Amino acid sequence: MLLRDILDFLLPRTCAGCGQRLTTAEDCVCLRCLRTLHRVAYTGGDHHGTIERLFWGQIPVEHATSMFYYDSEMARSLIHSFKYHNRPEVARMLAEVFADELEPSGFFSGIDLIFALPLHPKKQRKRGYNQCDYIAEGLSRQTGIPVVKGVVERVVNNPSQTHLANALQRRDNVKDIFQLAQPDLAAGKHVLLVDDTLTTGATLLSCAKALAQSGCTISILTLAYANSLVDYQVV
Repeated sequence: MLLRDILDFLLPRTCAGCGQRLTTAEDCVCLRCLRTLHRVAYTGGDHHGTIERLFWGQIPVEHATSMFYYDSEMARSLIHSFKYHNRPEVARMLAEVFADELEPSGFFSGIDLIFALPLHPKKQRKRGYNQCDYIAEGLSRQTGIPVVKGVVERVVNNPSQTHLANALQRRDNVKDIFQLAQPDLAAGKHVLLVDDTLTTGATLLSCAKALAQSGCTISILTLAYANSLVDYQVV
């Protein structure tokens, strides 16, 4: 603790949301900014099925939820910090907080493995990391559930979904971009598929369909939920 105090004095850490100096007890995001996020799972579970409804009739999903709505400058600032501004540790920290909030609901009960939505290798080399790996790591740290890699590969480097106008365009953009690579790693397991932001669910559905070929059961978790394309495109 003394070493942390000294380091904080010499090299002050700042909040990824508001830019203010963090206290010794805070990590990446200050408590004030965390409290401003409009939670989807208020008491540790998506009790109204807000997220799960997006997948009804498309692919069997055991459970699905998100941490907060992508509906404010704060939400966008935090997502952008780890996707575009080289602060992937923010994704890990938010995932740890969310896992702590969710654990009392039993959401993680029965889940055997955590799987991060993969980036195409070319895109990952350009960014330097896959932010979803950090989300998976944060969830694993809090829950003890191991992370598995390589079950599904992203074989098409498709254009970004961000500025596509509707759900149909988004589905077409991600069609057949994932391929089952190592089915034995997930066969017969309950796998939690994680991503940073859920909009129409098109990318997650495409990955989940490939993942399901392994014979696993699938649940889905994201940090943010953009409940309309308009919300998602505001920067």
